[in-house]
Amino acid sequence: MGNDVEVPERRGTVPATLSATASPGSGGVTGRTERKDEVAVPGPQRRRAVRADLEQVFRASYPRVVAVAARVLGSRDGAEDVAQEVFLAFGRSSVPAGEAAGWLSVAAAHTALNHLRSGRRRASREQSARGVDAASPDVADAVVTLDERRRVRAALARLPRRQAVALVLRHSGLSYAEVAAALGLSPGSVGTTVRRAESALREELNRHASSH
Repeated sequence: MGNDVEVPERRGTVPATLSATASPGSGGVTGRTERKDEVAVPGPQRRRAVRADLEQVFRASYPRVVAVAARVLGSRDGAEDVAQEVFLAFGRSSVPAGEAAGWLSVAAAHTALNHLRSGRRRASREQSARGVDAASPDVADAVVTLDERRRVRAALARLPRRQAVALVLRHSGLSYAEVAAALGLSPGSVGTTVRRAESALREELNRHASSH
């Protein structure tokens, strides 16, 4: 998973949609709770005030949240949309501030994977339209590169969720200790989990290629 995504600079202030009181029934990560082995994203049934530490956590964690989402989606705009969903969910949550960084990273990975699974065909068309520049010195190379990225992301979306999240977090720059803390794993098992995810991703790519 190469460094093919430009990650935006940290925003100066929390967007208005995050600083306002959150309303129930929003889309994205806020309307459900994941299975036990995934990040638990609360879905409150009544209006709750946004937590007081939201802006501080936002300023500290926004770049990483966008980086994790961008690693999955390959789109800066899509990653920023995911970040807004994730911080909305965090603003409604009771996650301790000390656990915010890991919680947000996992939530970003889950939410981005949800976006990838639900809209990967449309996203791939939009990315292709943006990415192939008529002035490119070799358009054929650009097309091949874009197609390869599309195939990798499609294969990532088909992986077991826990493997996909571990792989995304590790390739987003989180240390083994950070991945372990975020996913509730022992530090010694993170390397094995990531290697298995990488192997599963290669197998999925090969299997899909052989079926065409």
